[in-house]
Amino acid sequence: MLQIYNTLTRQKEYFRPLHEGHVGMYVCGPTVYGDAHLGHARPAITFDILFRYLSFLGYKVRYVRNITDVGHLEHDADEGEDKIAKKARLEQLEPMEVVQYYTNRYHHDMEALNVLPPSIEPHASGHIIEQIAFVQKILDAGYAYVANGSVYMDVEKYAKDYPYGKLSGRNLNDIVTETRELDGQEEKKHSYDFALWKKASPEHIMHWPSPWSEGFPGWHMECSTMGTKYLGEQFDIHGGGMDLMFPHHEAEIAQSCAALGHETVRYWMHNNMITIAGKKMGKSYNNFITLEQFFKGEHPLLTKPFSPMTIRFFILMAHYRSTVDFSSEALEAAEKGFARLQEAYTRLLAIQPAAAAPNEEIHQLREACAEAMDDDLNTPVVLQHLFDSAKLINTIADGKKLINEADLSELKDIWECYGIHVLGLRLSETEGMNSVREKAYKGAVNLLLDIRQAAKANKDWATSDKIRNELQNLGFKIKDGKESYEWSL
Repeated sequence: MLQIYNTLTRQKEYFRPLHEGHVGMYVCGPTVYGDAHLGHARPAITFDILFRYLSFLGYKVRYVRNITDVGHLEHDADEGEDKIAKKARLEQLEPMEVVQYYTNRYHHDMEALNVLPPSIEPHASGHIIEQIAFVQKILDAGYAYVANGSVYMDVEKYAKDYPYGKLSGRNLNDIVTETRELDGQEEKKHSYDFALWKKASPEHIMHWPSPWSEGFPGWHMECSTMGTKYLGEQFDIHGGGMDLMFPHHEAEIAQSCAALGHETVRYWMHNNMITIAGKKMGKSYNNFITLEQFFKGEHPLLTKPFSPMTIRFFILMAHYRSTVDFSSEALEAAEKGFARLQEAYTRLLAIQPAAAAPNEEIHQLREACAEAMDDDLNTPVVLQHLFDSAKLINTIADGKKLINEADLSELKDIWECYGIHVLGLRLSETEGMNSVREKAYKGAVNLLLDIRQAAKANKDWATSDKIRNELQNLGFKIKDGKESYEWSL
């Protein structure tokens, strides 16, 4: 049975959905004011794996991943200029032009990484009415106050009734010590009170009418509102990067308890960070590498371009709760490892069954992969099991061992289930092409190699060597058999 690490209780728990057979899952999506980078790829891939595995187990999953396109301010989301509005002003665009442009690019990157689209992808700007209503509930309950047209959470009053800081493990005294005093926050009762609604300054270009002022919602409000709108007042899983635990997710818990009288999320899950030289990768540190730069190799820290599947494989090589330190050398190692899996899968598909005794190793493989995934999505162990079975595949493909039809069918199904469907790896070099292109691509390569076979039979070594060398220069790996050949990229 699936066990997941619940950040709230800080232990692994058996996953039991609120409604039998159905799972509600909410994940914090991107703020779309720039290109996606490797730090964005990790949560997208992590929760794509969870989405895939829950679906694989037979659950009907409603997966909600939001788009933040308003209210994400500088300085802890209370002061400063909205990042999208700032981008729009600098580039003389409408804010929603910026949103659409980077949302399209984000979707393109996610498709390249083979991240499945969510069931629902709501935008913060499309739920202003609902956010205003949610703020009003918190005011009616007495846990917020209006100051100069803005609405703030009264954290001290809330903390008398609910354990503020329970997700991040902080107490209010710690939060008081750590909270910075910022300019322009005199209207707050306390520096740690956070904005539920902000009155817009005259130069602010993204604003809406509300009972309190012409303004915009605080950053934390969108997820509380859209999570409960699409998944109900209680739902199963809320996920995101570890950097969102405080203040974002802590604030979400407070907002939901204040408005509804109870928590909404049963299991909190957080992936760890991508680092460069031990420092978190992110736009705020100006040390990020965009996904497009990875795909094109256009960054000083990159030795070459890296394919989307190499990036996905690199992230899956580490457990989602562990830190991953980036280097171009680590990506090159991941590239070689993924190529070994691709080659093994290609050889597996070409194996012909024969009369042979049952192979116990194959029958244990499915159980081992399931056990690893049930252990808090332990993708590195699943990969190791696939690598171990790749040794068996190569032994059989080299004619040193036989495999019967039932075992061969089982082995293919395990690789398809766990390698392709659960881990989301494109193990076929041509996967992702449409069927017409794939057929033409494979046919052209096979035609060249058939011509080479004929040249070899006629002892035309010059033609044979030329075809082999040119294909190898293009990145193909060719393995000659006695009367046949195998090829891969």
